Amino acid sequence: MTNEIQNPVMTAPIKFEVNGEEVKLSGNTIKQYLVRGNGNVSDQETVMFMNLCKFQKLNPFLNEAYLIKFGTSPAQIVVSKEAFMKRAEAHPKYEGFEAGIIVDREGQLIEIEGAVKLDKDKLIGGWCKVYRSDRKVPIVTKIDYKEFGKNQATWKEMPMNMIRKSAVVNGLREAFPESLGAMHTEEEVQNKPVEERVIEKEIEQHANQEIIDVEAEEVVVKEVTEQEIFVPEDEGPGF
Repeated sequence: MTNEIQNPVMTAPIKFEVNGEEVKLSGNTIKQYLVRGNGNVSDQETVMFMNLCKFQKLNPFLNEAYLIKFGTSPAQIVVSKEAFMKRAEAHPKYEGFEAGIIVDREGQLIEIEGAVKLDKDKLIGGWCKVYRSDRKVPIVTKIDYKEFGKNQATWKEMPMNMIRKSAVVNGLREAFPESLGAMHTEEEVQNKPVEERVIEKEIEQHANQEIIDVEAEEVVVKEVTEQEIFVPEDEGPGF
């Protein structure tokens, strides 16, 4: 019998509800069915993923979240943008957002709502305003296209749409740091060239998804300890 089978954290499923449906998730189920790539995820990485799904109410069986692991590199957690938005919309103080692109038009920076520009405009970045009922002013985020744009197919085909989406995700994270602070976008992850091609294919098959890094194992252990995720009846912090 292997250590993995003997580990109760890996064999005993946790239960939580997503959109009125019960989800049962164990470490062994994650390793067998929800990991993509050629690497072997560690127990710490698996537990981190399992409890992210529980606390953020994500259903990995519907591709709202899954793990990517290549070789000995740290595992990455992929979270769909739709699931990310769902968490924001469920917050009682969330009151919507505005977002668009920033362009250089004849030497002037112009903020355009949406993702449409003139042919002569030069794309500079994206912006987002998130509104909360307990804030007098919106949370404003502006990001530079040069820092986020990549040579991936989706970015080449839809640069304006992608930079706007990145601005939205970053804006929501700044507006709700207590719940979304641990989530990071695909553009913030640096992958090896061969890994980028495989991950890009995964993302294109499941549109508008985000990637966040799982830190090194010692950091994951600290995260697990602080959140006390092994208490069976603890439902974790709500969003």
